[in-house]
Amino acid sequence: MARVEKIITVVDCAMLNEELPALPRPPFPGSLGERVYNEISRYAYRLWSERATLLINHYGLNMADPRAQEFLFQQMEEFLFKGGGSNPAAEGPPAKGAPRK
Repeated sequence: MARVEKIITVVDCAMLNEELPALPRPPFPGSLGERVYNEISRYAYRLWSERATLLINHYGLNMADPRAQEFLFQQMEEFLFKGGGSNPAAEGPPAKGAPRK
């Protein structure tokens, strides 16, 4: 087997408090996407993706609805930046027709 040199970009993961492989690019546009890119590891983001799928399926979220998107972004911030989301979706998703805060 030939010797191969690989370069791995790492990040001090805010969620897991460890130096781990970084995401290859921001997961979505905007300031939150840039923050995730700079502070969250690939592994932590994969954990979030699994959690997001559970939340979308559990609450039957329509991701075309801006309120559902806002709810999911709030849950993402809690999960990734504030201790792993020990109590996810405590308030539940926004009710249909409910006014925005």
